[in-house]
Amino acid sequence: MYAIVRAGGRQEKVAVDDVLTVDKLAGEVGSTVTFPAVLVVDGDKVVSSKADLAKYEVTGEILGAVKGPKINIMHYRSKTGYKRRMGHRQPYTQVKITGIKAGK
Repeated sequence: MYAIVRAGGRQEKVAVDDVLTVDKLAGEVGSTVTFPAVLVVDGDKVVSSKADLAKYEVTGEILGAVKGPKINIMHYRSKTGYKRRMGHRQPYTQVKITGIKAGK
């Protein structure tokens, strides 16, 4: 069984025990987080209607914070002697998917 969930403005395909890297989430390490499901596939059965998806729940456990790759930014203007170098590392949160359940 797998599901497609909405996480941080993107859609991600997840299954149980997958480790997912999403945009930074508020919460402590070990706390649980719930993702809204966009599509659920269970064997040959595909669930995509809003009424049926409201019954499913995708939960995960926060593993910790990580940083993305360094992005180097260089500002330069010719003939003026202006140079400026900056860098950026985007903060992310790693989440382990613990369950896809048809609850409610």
